[in-house]
Amino acid sequence: MFNYNQNNENTFVNVNTGDIAVPRTFINHVFSWMAIALGITAFFAYYFSTNAAFISSLLVQTEKGMGMSGLGWVVMLAPLAFVLIMSFGFNKFSASVLTLLFVIYSFLMGMSLSFIFLVYTGTSIFLTFAVTAATFGVMAITGYTTKVDLSKFGAIMFMGLIGIIIASLVNMFMRSQTMDYVISIIGVLVFTGLTAWDVQKLKRIGSQIDASSEPARKYVIMGALTLYLDFINLFLFLLRFLGNRK
Repeated sequence: MFNYNQNNENTFVNVNTGDIAVPRTFINHVFSWMAIALGITAFFAYYFSTNAAFISSLLVQTEKGMGMSGLGWVVMLAPLAFVLIMSFGFNKFSASVLTLLFVIYSFLMGMSLSFIFLVYTGTSIFLTFAVTAATFGVMAITGYTTKVDLSKFGAIMFMGLIGIIIASLVNMFMRSQTMDYVISIIGVLVFTGLTAWDVQKLKRIGSQIDASSEPARKYVIMGALTLYLDFINLFLFLLRFLGNRK
């Protein structure tokens, strides 16, 4: 996804340490947009969770109990569609279009995540969010400051992610609580590791691109999307352990 010009004139090396010096503006912009997206999602998740009409429109009575309505499935799957659109349209879309799509995506995620307020207590959600933020922050700093190349480590985490997806699909039919517990444990480990890897990857990109250029603005949004997904997935997996059900 990330193709950048290694001969960019803004690329420079710290001759004392041999490390690539990173333009702070690029990384700051990435984390700023990630924070904005999380804020949008959190606000609308809470807002829609208090809207009884909206919640009722997402659910339908079935023989086995309450299930998802057609609108409910649209709300759940729409964010995935936006991720795919942004990923495949990276080279075609302008930075402004990607930014708009990212904002809309954050809004849709808020709608999708409104369900957690119906399942878990507000206190446990807040506590889990705080734990997620602390864990994410530690791993982000680790990925930013470490001199160890995390590429091989990241590849292992990515394979773990593929395993989680496959196992989750299988467990949709098996409905095994034990497998669900194992998947949650692996999910926390995988997204904790992916956070460090993705930050290091963004650090390298930021060091080899003009932070004020149009391509850099596009990389900022896609980088923010990547870290946003790491945070949200880590939060959801931790919520399975720390969340108190109503």
